[in-house]
Amino acid sequence: MRALPPALAAARAAVTDLALQGVRDVVLAPGSRSAPLAYALAEAADRGLLTLHVRVDERSAGFLALGLSRGAEPLVRGVGGDDGDGQVELPRPVAVVTTSGTAVANLHPAVLEAHHAGVPLVLLTADRPHELRGTGASQTTDQVGIFGSAVRYAVDVPAPDGREGEVRDLLGTLARAHAAALGLRGSHPGPVHVNLAFRDPLHPAAPLVEPVETPVSTSSTSEGVWPEGFRRTVVVPPAAAPGADPALYGDPACTLVVAGDGAGPAARAVAEAQGRPLLAEPSSRACGGPNAVAAYRSVLALEELTRDVEQVVVFGRPTLSRPVQRLLGRPDVAVTVVAPGGGPWPDAARNAERVVPALAERWSAPAGHGDDAADVRAAGRFLARWRAAGHGAAGVVDGATSDAAVADGLLTAPHAALAVARAVASVLGPNDVLVVGSSNPVRDLDLVLGLDHPQAGDLPDVVANRGLAGIDGTVSTALGVAHAAARQGRRTRALVGDLTFLHDVGGLLRGPHEPAVDLEVVVVNDDGGSIFATLEHGELAASSPAGHATFERVFGTPHGANLAQLCAGYGVDHQLVLDVGSLRHALQAPTRGVQVIEVRVPRDDRLAETRDLAARVAAAAREAAERAA
Repeated sequence: MRALPPALAAARAAVTDLALQGVRDVVLAPGSRSAPLAYALAEAADRGLLTLHVRVDERSAGFLALGLSRGAEPLVRGVGGDDGDGQVELPRPVAVVTTSGTAVANLHPAVLEAHHAGVPLVLLTADRPHELRGTGASQTTDQVGIFGSAVRYAVDVPAPDGREGEVRDLLGTLARAHAAALGLRGSHPGPVHVNLAFRDPLHPAAPLVEPVETPVSTSSTSEGVWPEGFRRTVVVPPAAAPGADPALYGDPACTLVVAGDGAGPAARAVAEAQGRPLLAEPSSRACGGPNAVAAYRSVLALEELTRDVEQVVVFGRPTLSRPVQRLLGRPDVAVTVVAPGGGPWPDAARNAERVVPALAERWSAPAGHGDDAADVRAAGRFLARWRAAGHGAAGVVDGATSDAAVADGLLTAPHAALAVARAVASVLGPNDVLVVGSSNPVRDLDLVLGLDHPQAGDLPDVVANRGLAGIDGTVSTALGVAHAAARQGRRTRALVGDLTFLHDVGGLLRGPHEPAVDLEVVVVNDDGGSIFATLEHGELAASSPAGHATFERVFGTPHGANLAQLCAGYGVDHQLVLDVGSLRHALQAPTRGVQVIEVRVPRDDRLAETRDLAARVAAAAREAAERAA
């Protein structure tokens, strides 16, 4: 069978998704750029999947869609639940399709009415591809954001070009649009705007289907449309929270819990109650406990462990690890995202099967009561292998970052930055707060947090700016956290890199009439951006002298700044330490005002050290898991 042009394939997927989401009516105002959608709508209407209404005036089309939605029967969506009920009634969305240019603007009156009346409309507006925008191309204007605050969600989708995964990405975007239109996240239905760029060719080589007399069930609509292994995201509305319970997929024993930034204690409670391995980031507030898997980023490299994973429950927003994202993107893994707030849910891999505001209480109840005995034993074996792998991994990290490993000083020691992160973490108690910078510091902390805290309750509270994971403003953020913590009798420290510190060194400035605060800032100074050495760019640096020179100029960015003089200019205490013992001594001393502790570490071998440690961690984890099998 001849492959459809990318524009037609994307349009067919979008229209199929409308039908599967419960859209019964679509209003089309004809045009050239929207031709792919028109062909797909004609096909869907001929197959009996939806009713197509055609109007020549976009303003009338918009208000017709508004009336269709207001007069439609509610959309009843089942959400499961312990009692087998859990159905909710939702307003039924109607879609309206236009071509580019003034056609889009003519929808605005109906959009405003839908916005204020809370009527769900899905606006699919065709657009020129990005290379034609701003060039004077016919019927081309800035359609992005044209409806302003009158829509619940707006997105500009690039023109499809046939790349692998683009249809899956489009469907993930449409899932968010549908959820916003129905008010599933914010309890406030309304219009949404999906701006779809299309590039020639805009028509099929032959009719997509012949008209049929018998309506076709939506159960067969995805045949030949969805990418292999794709599962549509089901978003459970807040009103269904008491029964918002995902069905266990496959073997319920083979479940992991991932705790990203801001996950909260519920992630750990679920993992421990149900006997699931826990992969927790430092700022998740779910770290520690018997089920936490140490060095999980490297442990995830073990195919013999990860191949058995069938389900992952995600709390918070995972941001630190590519291996975690690869796991969450696997088509054979059912991903449930627990996202209690309104707005977008975290699903960077675009693979979530279900988004729920909460888990039912039974997820936090101890496993074993009323559960199948074989399932309980299988879950125990699954957990035992992951825990063993974590213990094996922790042993390697412990040896690489011990005092003996860096006894000759930090300037020449391998894994010096990791040893610094461990030394900082080791002096912190449960009432302390640690603000950690982005790039390497938070990833270093991810590896070592808990090595020196035998009791899970001894772990400090970790704060990180993981919303956008930038390095800007971290010093000022730490000062704000320190002020708030001081009111609660808590001590605050910060762990940042040199570029993060320099980026916000102005945050040290405090006027004479402003309140003072106690804060220790540990700056790991490797004279540049070592995070890039651990990414693909590090390959360039290692390839040749010329590659190293290019890397240093545009990624390594050595600065040679004198931090002591900078601190002196701001009237801030500065101390340079060159070994772990001195660092611990400085951290254990009382803090008076803002104090900067500079720790210099090497940067040249960061890539080789990172790879070597990851390989040794994986090998130890593999051996330990095999023994536990």
